[in-house]
Amino acid sequence: MLSVSYGRHGPCFPCESFRPCFPCHKIESSMLESLSDKLQKVLRDLKGEGHVSERHIEEAMRQIRIALLEADVNFKVVKDFVARVKEQSLGQEVLKSLTPGQQVVKIVRDRLVELLGSQAVPVQYAKVPPTVLMMVGLQGSGKTTTTGKLALWLQKNGRRPLMVSTDVYRPAALEQLSVIGKAVEVPVYDGPGQNDAIERARQAFQQARNTGYDTLLVDTAGRLHIDDTLMVELERLHKLLDPKEVLLVADAMTGQDAVNSASQFDQRLALTGVILTKMDGDARGGAALSIKSVTGKPIKFIGVGEKYDAIEIFHPDRMAGRILGMGDVLSLIEKAEEAVDEENAEEMLEKLRRDEFSLEDFRDQLRQIRKLGPIEQILGMLPQIGPLKGIDKLRVDEKELGHVEAIINSMTPRERRNYKIINGSRRKRIAQGSGRPVSEVNRLLKQYMQARKMMKQVGKGFLGKRLPKLNFPI
Repeated sequence: MLSVSYGRHGPCFPCESFRPCFPCHKIESSMLESLSDKLQKVLRDLKGEGHVSERHIEEAMRQIRIALLEADVNFKVVKDFVARVKEQSLGQEVLKSLTPGQQVVKIVRDRLVELLGSQAVPVQYAKVPPTVLMMVGLQGSGKTTTTGKLALWLQKNGRRPLMVSTDVYRPAALEQLSVIGKAVEVPVYDGPGQNDAIERARQAFQQARNTGYDTLLVDTAGRLHIDDTLMVELERLHKLLDPKEVLLVADAMTGQDAVNSASQFDQRLALTGVILTKMDGDARGGAALSIKSVTGKPIKFIGVGEKYDAIEIFHPDRMAGRILGMGDVLSLIEKAEEAVDEENAEEMLEKLRRDEFSLEDFRDQLRQIRKLGPIEQILGMLPQIGPLKGIDKLRVDEKELGHVEAIINSMTPRERRNYKIINGSRRKRIAQGSGRPVSEVNRLLKQYMQARKMMKQVGKGFLGKRLPKLNFPI
């Protein structure tokens, strides 16, 4: 059930079958997918040339220009990017090198990192608490949800955040933040009867200072478009709170509209950074690739899912690696270290070495993997080389993974510990108990046995000797 199918004639991991294994199917368009595919093809073709001439460079730059424009990247940004890559690629040290194609790939990667902002920019904190983070943006950009996500992230990183909503205009806006606060277990300032945004902000700041909260997140009102009334209120809040960070929450799927909004907000409020939401959706990438160059403001975080922990620090070098198919192993390891219990990981390695990997362990490892986030996002972090090429286009249906767990839960403890006793009548009972057909029970057991065999080999070899400290889920 943990298999990944490459399609009708492709191999399936881990069972290596050439039959498609459910629950896998092709992933639909996702973050930067189209741009990534096109850039990877251009650079792959270039690396395939035995000798790279000026004509090859010209054609590659033409294809890159088209790919960036189709991704809704700002025209001026595209023009400057292509010009700089071309200038460096036509240098004598590149054309006369033994691996000119790879040299050009490095140039494209370096310029892409520069375009995205060069390096991650951390959140700034005030010397005297509370630090005020002012969240601004248009209505519908995901500002309130992002406020909750950021509060959870801050709490996980040792801060004591308090949230407050100053959106006294949108129906149920105050209640929405309260609901989110309960979900992420972060307190929300509640001033009943206060219909004045400035007064709510003042009292929330006072409460944060008096009760030991070191960070105040202010969820401000938004509009469907930027108007003077909105900006005047935001300017008054800015003057009152003197925020350390003014973060624009922008919808990545709006492309250049997000860039234009950032420019307009920055003129009135002096933004310190941007949070791009819905980066897991069908975003062409124009906003992510344009904002830093057009506004000069760094992308500090990106939203990568609907769950409250689906927010990441934006690392330009890692994003460039994802776009060019080089993977993002560092982020994958960080996710694993956060989600996987070190003691359990060591215990699992010992079970693999002793050949004691049971169906209960199979279920527990499945749960550990699901903690890392959507499976397709995890696959997208793997480098697209060798046998892993194209793995980011695959998708494991989360519902089907739930069916796997239901089947295992329907077994008795004895059956989970010793799969060999599960005969025909037991399989029928397990199927009835889990609400799944017997064929799925059979398929699970077959794949479990194949995975068990593979993991036994891995436990004795590569993983046990070379990667014991990663604590990555088996």
